[in-house]
Amino acid sequence: MKPATVKQLKDELSTRSPKELLELTLRLSKFKKENKELLTYLLFESHNEDGFILSVKQEMDADFENVNRKTYYLMKKGIRKILKNVKKYARYSLNKETEVELLIYFCTKMKTLYPPIRRNVTLENMYYRQIAMIRKKLPKLDEDLQYDYEMELNGL
Repeated sequence: MKPATVKQLKDELSTRSPKELLELTLRLSKFKKENKELLTYLLFESHNEDGFILSVKQEMDADFENVNRKTYYLMKKGIRKILKNVKKYARYSLNKETEVELLIYFCTKMKTLYPPIRRNVTLENMYYRQIAMIRKKLPKLDEDLQYDYEMELNGL
């Protein structure tokens, strides 16, 4: 089955009644965890971006505590999983400021890990890629925020 384009979906959804839209949304939320997470963000957390950022940071703290540090291989796997979740949450928000703040926090947590990431090339490269990504996104933000985030980046 070939999926419809976004325009086709939008046109079709505009012809449906509110009750049908509710049923379609609930049915969609049953199929994938990400769909349910996105709906949760849109319905409950999108109006409070600071609270959303705080909850993601708390989840990140817990995930970094649970990273297996026995070998660098296992550390890489755990950190990649955390980064995947951070990017997913940033995608839900669609707010560049949120994305930059979450990535800066991710890099801060990564830098404080023990054993240190500088002893592993892959982890160090992952860290520097995120720094480069943050630097690429900074010009799209407000000038005051650019300055604040630039100061945080320099600390990293």
